[in-house]
Amino acid sequence: MLAHTPVLLAECLKALAPQAGGLYLDATVGFGGHSRALLEVAETTVIALDQDPLALQLSLENLAQFGSRVQGVRVNFADFEPTALLGEQFGGFQGILADLGVSSLQLDRAERGFSWRESGPLDMRMGTGETTAADLVNFASEVELARIFHEYGEERFSRRIARSLVETRARTPFTTTTELADHVARVIGYRQKIHPATRVFQGLRIAVNDELGALDRFLTKATQWLAVGGVLAVISFHSLEDRRVKWSFRRDPDLEILTPKPLTPSLEEQRHNPRSRSAKLRYARRIVRNPHDRSA
Repeated sequence: MLAHTPVLLAECLKALAPQAGGLYLDATVGFGGHSRALLEVAETTVIALDQDPLALQLSLENLAQFGSRVQGVRVNFADFEPTALLGEQFGGFQGILADLGVSSLQLDRAERGFSWRESGPLDMRMGTGETTAADLVNFASEVELARIFHEYGEERFSRRIARSLVETRARTPFTTTTELADHVARVIGYRQKIHPATRVFQGLRIAVNDELGALDRFLTKATQWLAVGGVLAVISFHSLEDRRVKWSFRRDPDLEILTPKPLTPSLEEQRHNPRSRSAKLRYARRIVRNPHDRSA
C-alpha cells in the first residue's frame, strides 16, 4: 500500500549500514517501514519514537514479530533522552534516522485535519498539544497569520489571505479543512499546479506542531547520541527543513558530511510513491569520541 511505502529506503539502508548487535534510533517511526528494514537486514535493536500515539501503536503492531528488539516511546524526538530510557550504560547509537514532516497516516485520515482534500476538523496536531489549526485561524492576529503563511508556508499572498480570513471569521468561524481550503482558493485563485491552499496548510501545520523549533532542538542533541562512527540521517520534505539540516551538519565539528548534495528519489520511486517527490536525504558520520562511548 502507498501509505506503507518508506521513502528513500535503499538509500537509508546504505547510509546507516545496519550491523548485527547495533542499536539504532528511528526518531519518527510512522508506520514502521524504515524500522522494519533495519530489523530485517541484520540482528539489530531499534528504539522507535513517535509523538503521534496512533502512529506509534500501529507501528509497534506492525513490528511485533521482532519482539524485544523493538522498543517504542511516545515522545517528540526533540524531547527524547536516551539515558532516561537506556540508563547510564548507554554507549551511543550506531545510527539515527529522522523522517520529517507529515505522514501518510495523518494525511489520509480526514479527522486529523491535515489535508484539504477531504472535509475534517481543522486540527493538524501530530501529538497531544493544545493548540489546533482552528485556534490559529480563528484567533491569531492578522499579522501573526501572515507571518505563519509567509515564513512557514512560503506563501507569496500571505497578507492577502490573512486579511481575508480575519474579515470572514468575524462573521463565521472556520471549522473544517474544506472551508479553509475553498476560502483560500477564492482569495488567490488557481495560479499553479498545486492547490492554492497547500502552502497555507503547510504553514499552519508547522506552527501548530512547532516543527522547525523541534527540528532545531533535535539536531543540537542528535550528534551527542551517536557512538563514534555512527551515522545521523535526515529525510526532509521542504526547503525550510533541508536548510536547517544542511547548516546544522556544516556547523557541527563532530560530524563528517557524507552527502555534499542531498539524495533524492529515483524517477521509479517517484512514480511508485508520488509523495516521495520532494524528499531529500542528508547524512553525516560522528568522527569524535562520544562521552558515553565506553568502548573507545
